[in-house]
Amino acid sequence: MRYTFFLFIFFTTALNAQQNDLVDFITIDATVEPIAVGERVEGTVRVTFKMLQKADSVYLDAKKMTITDYALEGVTVRASEDKIWLINSFEKDITYTAFFSYEATPKQALYFTKNQIWTQGQGKYTSHWLPSIDDMNDKIEFDLQIMAPSKYTVAANGRLDKFILYDDKIAWKFDMQQPMSSYLVAFAIGDFKMKKIESESGIPIELYIATKDSLKREPTYRYTKEIFDFLEKEIGVAYPWQNYKQVPVSDFLYAGMENTSCTIFSEAFVVDATGFVDRNYVNVNAHELAHQWFGNLVTETEGTHHWLHEGFATYYALLAEKEIFGVDYYYWKLYNSAEQLQAMSDIGKGESLLNPKASSLTFYEKGAWALHILKELIGEEAFKLAVKNYLLKHQFYNVTTEDFLDSVRANTFVEITQWEEDWLHQSAFKAEQAYQSLKKSSFMQQFFEVSAVRAIPISEKKALLKQAITSGNDFIGQEAVYQLAFEDFTEVSDLYRTALKTNNLHIRQAVAMSMDKIPLEFESEYKTLLEDTSYLTVEAALYNLWVSFPENRNEYLKKTKDLVGFQDMNIRQLWLGLALFTEGFSDSEKPQMLSELLSYSGEDYSFEIREKAFDYLYSMGIQQDIFIKNLVNACTHHYWRFRDGAREMLDDFMAKEPNKEKVLALFSSYSEKEKAYLKRKLNL
Repeated sequence: MRYTFFLFIFFTTALNAQQNDLVDFITIDATVEPIAVGERVEGTVRVTFKMLQKADSVYLDAKKMTITDYALEGVTVRASEDKIWLINSFEKDITYTAFFSYEATPKQALYFTKNQIWTQGQGKYTSHWLPSIDDMNDKIEFDLQIMAPSKYTVAANGRLDKFILYDDKIAWKFDMQQPMSSYLVAFAIGDFKMKKIESESGIPIELYIATKDSLKREPTYRYTKEIFDFLEKEIGVAYPWQNYKQVPVSDFLYAGMENTSCTIFSEAFVVDATGFVDRNYVNVNAHELAHQWFGNLVTETEGTHHWLHEGFATYYALLAEKEIFGVDYYYWKLYNSAEQLQAMSDIGKGESLLNPKASSLTFYEKGAWALHILKELIGEEAFKLAVKNYLLKHQFYNVTTEDFLDSVRANTFVEITQWEEDWLHQSAFKAEQAYQSLKKSSFMQQFFEVSAVRAIPISEKKALLKQAITSGNDFIGQEAVYQLAFEDFTEVSDLYRTALKTNNLHIRQAVAMSMDKIPLEFESEYKTLLEDTSYLTVEAALYNLWVSFPENRNEYLKKTKDLVGFQDMNIRQLWLGLALFTEGFSDSEKPQMLSELLSYSGEDYSFEIREKAFDYLYSMGIQQDIFIKNLVNACTHHYWRFRDGAREMLDDFMAKEPNKEKVLALFSSYSEKEKAYLKRKLNL
């Protein structure tokens, strides 16, 4: 007994850094049951591994797990703070299989939200809920069986092999056939409906959506098949996995996550046909799909090469958008990212693409720009061949930037040394080079001609702006309208009227956004914006009309009372806020209005909805118990930006007497997690 313990301690400290040289983990076949009560997980693991050297122990990463059972003759299984150890006299070149059961209460990577359970492994470590290997250089075939209540649907990596009914539970068994890094292991459980379509190459594509949002499936997933077919052809390498799934979940930590064959994305991108105009899933859809090649098929060895994931995914998403929305849209997106990169560079915060601690803007947008310039330099044919050969040579393995550059050099006679210096190594953004590239677009030439007159008096540029507004180009027309914002209305009224008469949604939106105070003589024309099929336009127009014409507030509120807006209910919440402040408007219904707005701050709703509700309620000076309880609850939310915003609001609230006492008076009604937070915060 003492000897076993000694070995356990010894190898905990001595073998951590050398494991990749000792053992090759081949498969992890796991049954996982998330349990909502207590937000914990129980599971069993069958792990198969081949010894590369003789050793007395190997480990799996496992955060704060307890072993409940194990079975392998002659093998002892032990759990430490962050690992599960298999202790035995393991012989070189022998393949072993170990079986054990475990339980854990994950603090991250596995999230329990309202009627949903989902995972997020990147940056959080799958080892919080599944014994695995946190090193992305160790690729393993993961086959999951997920236990879930029978009323729910489960999506996970791989092909659904079978599901088995056990009383009120179903075991969903998924099969993977290729290895992957553990951060890409994922599942989602919820009240989902699934529709299956098929790519041109025959790959099944499963489109999941919450039952409550079933009518939004088409606009949410619009162009999905087109994106898939385009990327497969453009990349030149067949989609590498058995199928592809996409699942929207509430309160997700990011826009989307490219788990192998199973993208999980934010419910904020679930839209109806009107929402699609301003906030759609197309870019995220294409970005996460591109990762199935760039990140999943080939995976960086370390953070220094992170642009090989994000730069490539961003670039290929742009190419997909070009295919769908046109070449002008492609150059417009490039221009906007160039503006951001130049601004960061101009203040001395430019970053090398090979800086492992670089910002997302660098990895994503500068990475995409680097590829755009490289393709222009070596030519499209050589670029495509280089990418294809790079993927095929290193598929299912890990890569460095040099691996990609080797493929580029092998497929072109063009010297790329200067490109490497300019776009990979140099911190400053090569703005002049970027803008010269943009000028290859006739659209961008026209845009620059219009944007160049921003500082010129209106009398000298009026004809040019009118021409821009009537050009038929969304972006040029918007630029012209925004230049009217600080001009005397009498000088530009004809241009505003021309902009509205274009019936172009984007140009009309610029009118809505560029005017704060609406002149009386323009009211009748401006209020037509309330009829536009754009939630952003309607939101801006409603607010501006309400502020500008107090005498007509009832009219505007009646006209928009049934509108909801995006998933964050942007129009409905604005409407409630304005209605509550409008004297004489449905006064008898105002208690119900306030109750509705208060309900949106509660944990039954997504953080996007709650965030807006808190802002409106706090600006109104609401101090009701339900507001306080919901705000304290938000301070313990798993999404850090929402949580931090709530904590700042609570701090500000408690700084005003006697609000601190009001918070403490409700102490017995808080959850244990909420009590613990307040105790830490207030030194109770």
